[in-house]
Parts: sequence; C-alpha cells; structure tokens
Amino acid sequence: MGEDVQSRGWQTQDRFLELHSQWLSVIGEHLQDEQGETLEYWRVEKADSVIILPIQNQQLILPPPTYRPGLGEKTLDFPGGRVPETEKAVTVVPKILQRELGITPETISRLTPLNSQGWAVNSSFSNQKLFGFVAHLEPTVQIPAKFIGGMYPINHDGISSLLNSLICLQCRAVLLEWWVGLL
Repeated sequence: MGEDVQSRGWQTQDRFLELHSQWLSVIGEHLQDEQGETLEYWRVEKADSVIILPIQNQQLILPPPTYRPGLGEKTLDFPGGRVPETEKAVTVVPKILQRELGITPETISRLTPLNSQGWAVNSSFSNQKLFGFVAHLEPTVQIPAKFIGGMYPINHDGISSLLNSLICLQCRAVLLEWWVGLL
C-alpha cells in the first residue's frame, strides 16, 4: 500500500499494528498527507466477495435466511461468498450456488457478470471488492424446498417487496445495479 499512497503525495510513516487471521487482516498505520500532517488510519484487508442473483422462470430465488454475527440475527440475502486468492470470481459462482441452493453447475444456463473489476467496498477502510453476477437457471430444474428462502417475481412489485426484505446493503446494491440496467 505504501507505494500507491506515496504516488499520490501521501507517505506511510509506520505500521503500528498488523493482525492476521484466515478471514481478514487488520492494519493500523500512520500516514502523512500532502500537507505534512500525520494521520492514524485503520484498514481491513479481506478476500473479495461475490453476490449472485439466481433467476428461474422470471423469479429471483433466495436461500433461507442465514445468521449474521455482526447483526446478531438471521437475514435474507442472495447467495454469496468469498473469492479465494487463487481463484477468479466467476469460478466460485457454481460452488456457491451448489452450497446455498443445492443445484449443480449444469443447471446454470447463462451466467452474466454485472461488473468486471469489482466494486470497492468501503474504500476508506477496506481493500475488498464486490463482484455481482446474474445466474439464469434452467427452467425445469427443481430446487429442493429446504434451499428456498424466498421467491420474488421480476416485476416492479416483486423487486419493491424484495428491497423491503433485504437489509444487506451489498445485496441491495447488486439487485439495484441489475434492475436499473433492465429499465
């Protein structure tokens, strides 16, 4: 990070904390800005994320609500997960859909990325990028009932209802990015 910061007139003075786990790294640094002022900055480095909008027969399909420790409750979210360093976002999509909807990769008739570079997630605090995909599923494939948490028709009322049910900002952003592209 120091080199990128320096190229914009900022300089890393020191790194006073580095904490690493398998899921994230927390880094505390002192940075000197263009005016010479030293500022304390904290950042989190995490693997990139993928959120998938599964569509079958003109309906968006969501898995059952999942417990979110940060909120202390279960929330309705689109299928998603982390992208391991050794993989590309597109390669994890079938694995995520298999884990969260119980479907095999062959059931995906078309996979469309919503972005190719990933959107920055809280760029002041994190290096994480978010990749969005739309996965069109074969119309005759049966998704086991235990994997279905919600089905929403792809129309104004269905999207409005879904937006009222989603509290995850990343899920909402991917949904709206896709929906606005259709209008």
